[in-house]
Amino acid sequence: MRVSMGLPVENWRACGAAAREAEADGADAIASNELRHDPFAPLAFAALATERVQLATSVAIAFPRSPMVVANQTWDLHRHSGGRFVIGLGSQVRAHNERRFSVPWVAPAARMGEYIEALRAIFRCWEFGEKLDYRGKHYSFTLMTPEFTPPKAGLPLPPVALAAVGPLMTRTAARLADSVRLHGFATRAYLEQVVMPVIEAELAARGKPREAFEITGGGFVATGPDEAAVREAAEAIRYRIAFYGSTPAYRGVFDLHGLSDLGVRLNQMSREGRWGEMAAQISDEVLDLFTARAPYEGIAEAVERRFGGLTDTAALEFLPGDAPETRRRVIEAVRRVPHRFRGFQTEWRPTA
Repeated sequence: MRVSMGLPVENWRACGAAAREAEADGADAIASNELRHDPFAPLAFAALATERVQLATSVAIAFPRSPMVVANQTWDLHRHSGGRFVIGLGSQVRAHNERRFSVPWVAPAARMGEYIEALRAIFRCWEFGEKLDYRGKHYSFTLMTPEFTPPKAGLPLPPVALAAVGPLMTRTAARLADSVRLHGFATRAYLEQVVMPVIEAELAARGKPREAFEITGGGFVATGPDEAAVREAAEAIRYRIAFYGSTPAYRGVFDLHGLSDLGVRLNQMSREGRWGEMAAQISDEVLDLFTARAPYEGIAEAVERRFGGLTDTAALEFLPGDAPETRRRVIEAVRRVPHRFRGFQTEWRPTA
C-alpha cells in the first residue's frame, strides 16, 4: 500500500520541512487539501524541498476555477517538481458551488469530463505548439498567444486525479482521469459493490490496465502510539462521518448498509444547527464500517483488512512527538500491504 501524508497548509513556513521529513520517512506522496486554505501554494514549498515524493492537491475544487487557471498552476508545479505533481480535482456538492462559490451547478460529471479534456488540450498547446481549439458544451478554449504561453516542460503529461463518491463521477474518473480519489465517506462494502465494478468496466472499455490507474482513499485511518491516541483520532473521524453523512449527495453509502434513517436524522440536525450533537449519532459499529483503526504496531494489518485488494494509497497522520524511527517503521509496514498500481501511463500520445 502506498502511503500519502499531508502538509501543514495553515503554515507555509513549515511546509518545506514537513515535506522533507515525509520523504525521508518513506512516504510515497504528499497531499495538500482545500478546506480553509489554498491547496496549491503549500505544494510549491514542498516541491523545492523534496526530490522523489509525489505531490498532489487532494483536492482542488474545480468549478470555481477556470481550467485555464488550473492549467497554469499545474504546469508550474509540474515543471518545478520535475514531473512529480498530480492535479487532484473535485466537484464539491451543489450547495457549496452555488452558495459558497457563487458558480452554477450544471451536470457535474459531464462538466468534469470536459474539464479534464480541456486541461489536456491546453497542455498539448503549450508542449507542442498545437492550435488551442477545445469546444465543448461547458467549456471552450480557442485563444493562446505567445505572450501567455509558458515554456515547454519536457516532461510526461501531468496526471489528473478526480475525487468521486457516486457512480457517475466514478465512471468519469475511470473513463478520463489517471487516478480516482475516493472520498473517506466510504465503506469496504460500498467499494466492493458500487465503486469497483464501475472502475473495472470503464478501464476495460478504455483499454487501460488497472496497474496504470491509481485508487486512493475510500475510508479513514485512525492510529497512534497507544489506545488513547487511537480513541482521540477515532473521535475526530466520528464527527467527520456525521458531517459527511448529513449531506444528501452522500446518502448512498448509508443506504447500502440499511442506515438511511441515520442519514435523514443527521441532515435534519445539520439544518437545525446542531453540529455539536451529530457525532453522538455515529455508533462504534458505524465508525468501524468506515475506518481502519489500531495502534501503530497493528495499523498495517487493519489497513489491509479495510482496504486490501481495493485501493492503492492510504493517508497516514502522525503525532508531533513521534520519533522518526517510529514513523518510518509504521510507513514501512503499511507499504508492505499489496496493491496493484505500478505507475501512470502519462506519455504524450498523438491527437486523433
